[in-house]
Amino acid sequence: MVPDVSTGSRTRGLLSYLFGPGRRDEHTDPHIVAAFAMPGLPDPSRAPLDQHHQLLDQLADYLDQPARARERRLGATVPQHVWHCPVRTAPGDRYLTDAEWAEVARRIVHATGIAPDGDDKGCRWIAVRHADDHIHIMATSVREDGRRPRNKRDGQRAQAECRKIEKELGLRQLNSGDHTAAPMPTSAEQAKAQRTGHQQTAKEWLQEQAQAVASAVRDEQEYFSTLTALGIQVRYRIGPESGDVIGYSLARPGDVNAQGEPVYFGGSKLSPDLSINRLRERLAAQQPTTPARGTVEPDRWRQAETTLRETARFVYQDQHHPDVPDVDAFDTVVQAQAAAFGELLHTAALTAPAHTRAELRAAAIAFNRATRSKVRAEHQQAAALRTAAKQLLHTAGSGEDGATAAALLSTAVFVVIAIARWHQTRGHQQQAHAAQESLVHLRTAYRQTAEPVIADLTRRTPTPKTTDRLAAQVQAAVPDHAQRILADPSWPALATALAQAESSGQPPRRALTEAAQQRELTTADRPAEVLLWRLRNATSDRIDQRTQAARARTGSRTTPTPAPTTPTVPTGTRAANDPTRRR
Repeated sequence: MVPDVSTGSRTRGLLSYLFGPGRRDEHTDPHIVAAFAMPGLPDPSRAPLDQHHQLLDQLADYLDQPARARERRLGATVPQHVWHCPVRTAPGDRYLTDAEWAEVARRIVHATGIAPDGDDKGCRWIAVRHADDHIHIMATSVREDGRRPRNKRDGQRAQAECRKIEKELGLRQLNSGDHTAAPMPTSAEQAKAQRTGHQQTAKEWLQEQAQAVASAVRDEQEYFSTLTALGIQVRYRIGPESGDVIGYSLARPGDVNAQGEPVYFGGSKLSPDLSINRLRERLAAQQPTTPARGTVEPDRWRQAETTLRETARFVYQDQHHPDVPDVDAFDTVVQAQAAAFGELLHTAALTAPAHTRAELRAAAIAFNRATRSKVRAEHQQAAALRTAAKQLLHTAGSGEDGATAAALLSTAVFVVIAIARWHQTRGHQQQAHAAQESLVHLRTAYRQTAEPVIADLTRRTPTPKTTDRLAAQVQAAVPDHAQRILADPSWPALATALAQAESSGQPPRRALTEAAQQRELTTADRPAEVLLWRLRNATSDRIDQRTQAARARTGSRTTPTPAPTTPTVPTGTRAANDPTRRR
């Protein structure tokens, strides 16, 4: 059961909507199911059509009487005096009768302080039902004695009461929020998106763009410059004394109000981690590195996979592990790793093989909710992963190598499972659900990337004699998992990778042992694939090292490493824009 508290100033306008046909004729039989005083209340719901508007006027005047009396006494308009709270059951819940919805309404106005039980001086309110699965509670937030109600934190109080009602009425019990979720678009914003032909509301579009840009850039100036290059309007809030930027708002291109002015949303209103302070914490937590001259340009995807492997190893350990003496400190690091991993998903979605980008983008968007919880992230502890994520954007075409991308995505799947497990054990239900939703898309992207590579390796499987010899090495190196590995459909591809490792100078048994130590295999659905990517990366690293050593022996000069290119962002190029000081 989901309540959604908001305020406004037009009693008559809201009543017209509640008793009207709806924006798409979805309102069926609008009628009052409960009110502060049912007898004698003007009721437009069952009146003849020629009396409908007259009764709406009468009902609005009746509800507004305490507010108008206060205005006459104080000589000033009562601001935002219309209180509105739709309450909706979850999909799949049973049908509630009018009497049950009436009881829900009375409990909500009591819990929120709008009209406490037994208080004859409470606010005037009504509850209107025009669909099977929800009601709208509206009130004028001035009491009969002329005071404003004590309804601070009414949204949280409504949520808490709904959790009790769900249990008592046998409804689906939803998770209580922890106030770290991004604000949901309002019904007005959704209607505007439909009118203008957009699939997303302006708020949702801006949030997605800002998250992707924050994942790609290296500093605050570049963040705002890139947003400007995307056509997004930026408005800064400047400190009156320091002249520094202390906040910002964004407006979608072409999104204007009735006066033709841009509609701005503050960074923190888009998402808590997009506030200026949280953004600065994230951008400061990275390790700027410059490749040494004369070195072989590393494969950024392999580097990111290596870093991600350390993240997986850390997050997967239990909070009672002897290596984690301080559970609270451990949690702050895990939360930081989750936030940095979210950035890696965004950057991977920009440079991965083209046919996987849609699924990776969906995985990144779904995982956004898992990057925030009440645990305050110690971002500096995830600097290596955040830097690796950004570096994916600085090696053109590296992600097009399906093998390196598949290796990273294989490890990423394991990381998401570990982070979902951590959220679940800490009671972060919404974040755990978001991680599970992201996992579905990530697994699809992994299969899209991995299957062509595995098929190619399978076609090049060594002779049966060599394959049997390598199978004996598997049994010797990882006896506890040998049967599952050899039965894995990817075993022929692993045999090819083992033969390649042997050609590069790695004894198969030692290579398998080292690969198996990099991640436990018990939870792996396809252990042969896990070992395959580890072996491929180790073989590539070994070849790079031998190439570098050969260059050093011959004393050959290498071409200096080119400067990193501008990060890839959803669209556009970097524009000059320095918002850091008032000029």
